[in-house]
Amino acid sequence: MAITGCSLCIKYTLFFFNFIFWVTGWGVFILGIALWLRHDTQTSNLLMLNFEGNQAPGTFYISVYVLIAVGAVMMCVGFLGCYGAIQESQCLLGTFFTCLVVLFACEVAAGIWGFINRDTISTELINFYDAAYIKAVDPVDTPTRQAASKIMVAFHNTLECCGKEDDNPLFLNVQASLCPNKKEESQSCHIKLRDLFTEKLHVVGLAALAIAVIMVFEMIFTMVLCCAIRNAAAAY
Repeated sequence: MAITGCSLCIKYTLFFFNFIFWVTGWGVFILGIALWLRHDTQTSNLLMLNFEGNQAPGTFYISVYVLIAVGAVMMCVGFLGCYGAIQESQCLLGTFFTCLVVLFACEVAAGIWGFINRDTISTELINFYDAAYIKAVDPVDTPTRQAASKIMVAFHNTLECCGKEDDNPLFLNVQASLCPNKKEESQSCHIKLRDLFTEKLHVVGLAALAIAVIMVFEMIFTMVLCCAIRNAAAAY
């Protein structure tokens, strides 16, 4: 027996919400943000660097990969909510609700992980920069020093920075070669790195918050609609 009244309104609200979400590409939008963060020139240029066999720390990418996965899966499960609502199918709606719960749990876990490691991401890359810094200012010209100098130039060009807060005389001696595009207002690379990943994590946080709000409303509507369908069937 078909549902009526307020439950009918919820049914079409859930249907149109998921239809709009599915057709207009909210999932694609979230996925697009995540892929932009993954392939952004600044972060990718730095996180692809390799020095003495050690890759630049890629902890930042963990949160981005979670966002990519959630966006991709939401593109698929949106159809379940849309079709399940219009067909008044408890099975499809139950599957949709379960998927939302799993995705929401993953997102909360990723959010907690990101909050705990919010300083670790920039600190790891600062340590990587400092390791290259020490080798690049070595007075003795060696293959290691040349490799370190290339790492330093990549950091300085990408971030438009030069050195760090406590630059020593050894660095000042080679500053011209390590900071070929140095400007008068060039900041410390430590500051630039912290600002860069703080900004990126804010974007991740806002995207995750948007997804979480959508999920909460969809879970509420789905549960209410499921109960209404069950009650209607029992009454019939």
